Amino acid sequence: MIDKRQDGRVRVVIENVRPCADAGAFPIKRVLGEAVTVWADCFCDSHDMLSARVIYRRSGSSKWECEPMEFVDNDRWRGGFTVSELGCYEYGVEAWVDHFQTWRSGLKKKHDIDSTEEADYAAGLSLLERAHSRILAKDLSAFERLRSIVTFSSDETARFEAAYGDELFHIMRRAPNTGLCFRSDPILHVTVDRKRASFSSWYEFFPRSCTGNPSRHGSLRDAAEYLPKISAMGFDVVYLPPIHPIGEKKRKGKNNTTEAHTNDVGSPWAIGSAAGGHKSIEPALGSFQDFERFIAAAEKNGLEVALDLAFQCAPDHPYVSAHPEWFVVRPDGSIQFAENPPKKYEDIVPFNFETGEWEALWEELKSIVLFWIDKGVRIFRVDNPHTKPFAFWQWLISEVKRDYPEVIFLSEAFTRPKVMNRLAKLGFTQSYTYFTWRNSKAEITRYMTELTSGELKEYFRPNFWPNTPDILPQILQFGGESAFILRLVLAATLSSNYGIYGPAFEQAVSAGKEGKEEYDHSEKYEIYAWDRSKGERITALVTALNKARRENTALQSNRFLEFYHIDNDYMLFYGKRTADLSNIILTVVNLDPFHVQKGRLKMPLYEVGIEAGESYLLEDLLTGCRYVWHEAQNEIALDPAVCGAAVFKLDRRLNREVNFDYY
Repeated sequence: MIDKRQDGRVRVVIENVRPCADAGAFPIKRVLGEAVTVWADCFCDSHDMLSARVIYRRSGSSKWECEPMEFVDNDRWRGGFTVSELGCYEYGVEAWVDHFQTWRSGLKKKHDIDSTEEADYAAGLSLLERAHSRILAKDLSAFERLRSIVTFSSDETARFEAAYGDELFHIMRRAPNTGLCFRSDPILHVTVDRKRASFSSWYEFFPRSCTGNPSRHGSLRDAAEYLPKISAMGFDVVYLPPIHPIGEKKRKGKNNTTEAHTNDVGSPWAIGSAAGGHKSIEPALGSFQDFERFIAAAEKNGLEVALDLAFQCAPDHPYVSAHPEWFVVRPDGSIQFAENPPKKYEDIVPFNFETGEWEALWEELKSIVLFWIDKGVRIFRVDNPHTKPFAFWQWLISEVKRDYPEVIFLSEAFTRPKVMNRLAKLGFTQSYTYFTWRNSKAEITRYMTELTSGELKEYFRPNFWPNTPDILPQILQFGGESAFILRLVLAATLSSNYGIYGPAFEQAVSAGKEGKEEYDHSEKYEIYAWDRSKGERITALVTALNKARRENTALQSNRFLEFYHIDNDYMLFYGKRTADLSNIILTVVNLDPFHVQKGRLKMPLYEVGIEAGESYLLEDLLTGCRYVWHEAQNEIALDPAVCGAAVFKLDRRLNREVNFDYY
């Protein structure tokens, strides 16, 4: 029996629509003003010609917008649209047998061999007659003129040119007969974020360590005085660890000891005490008025505040007594604390997301996010999201972004790749990565290729951190200041989003616990008295890198990252560019923090639009030095004691009337 839901006259097939995530199960990601280039395989039986178009609309709109697709090769078509509003868009592909184009193509073939007949024109005129009611008002006069020529002209050349010419082709293209078109299924989605979602520079610091005195607890007012320096370094996001009251019960002492002394301040991630919970501020940091002043001071300095979102509690958090059903109770009646053997976090109790009261728990956690949004926060760094259900995050993020599409969520999940990817798919704006542990040329090349190719690039936005308060990798423990510099350059130029755990990175703090990738005497458990006059070398480099990132759009995206040849496995050569080649950045990094490394690199002349024999100018954005190169093959040496990296801006103007006196 014939399925009446199917129109057997529809002959088109659409397959392999891209981009998409999990065959359309999740949205891809873009930022305001960015293009969505859509590809699809479109074909039909026989030799008839097709037309295809991309359809798109803002989610919730009843009207579809359309953009024509162009045939590329082998039944592959390409089109696209630009997203102009925050939120969610829907898109798909429509294709149909285009009888006008089929006729036009056949007419051309017959004309070329001088075998056109009146019947050939009559067939076309029949198509034009049926199209009359579809013609746009602005095209109607031209359409009538061309149809008249095709109908009545005795001049074969004029008649053919009217029928086959571009003018009639474009008129008919604007008025297609889509009565038997086929639409791709499922309709796909794209989440549109603001620019900072894809381009940001983060600086993390602890407000309580802003006094220069380890015996005096810093406040938000003290922290605000440090904001001009962070701004001067070129950062645009200042990230604060949790600012909530810290638990008294099971508080950790200095260096993560299980016994805290009277003046020990504890870990900010052990949230909640008699002073309040997730909707309160640690009294030693100040008041909500102080927080509002901090937000205002950040804005004045061109910075945006990111707040840590840690959905966990100290044992004396008000939630524990008010809602014991939200936690796991052990057989002895105690609340289960967090642990990841051999690590134990006695000062933290996790929520039980399998509680029968899960709906109330979800709503309360959402209210925390909305509470801080109301206080002016639009960026959240989410602590350990992989330890909470995927369904919860998908619900929470969609709920928040429905009313606040500008909100950014950074996923701090150092876990299995498929789990990290799933979190990105279901809504996290940015993600921590394995960059911290990718050190060799092969490791970095392979990992970056994975992040910037295939389906992953459509939804996973990496944020590179060389260090965090939790992680001091081996290369930073043993590589000295030069290791900090090479990892900084890699993070800032490989990824459009990056961050540093600030003072510790600026001052190249490398003291780790024996056999562990952790800071000895971590700032997580005590107040540091940072000497702000130290770290000048790294601070100057950070400033130069952030300036280069702001001024060069090639560094503000990961879409055109390429690795190039250099004949030394201790050296990495790669580049980023804009689609139109108007901005090209080429970076060379010495991956050896101890020794000078030399290499012969091969410039990608063809890829960057330089002709053989043409001279070109390179400006090192870290030092300001300029170089004129003439060939593809060039020698370079990098000394880590001076600077183990070069970030070149390529200028292709040298043979194009450059004023050499300027250089």
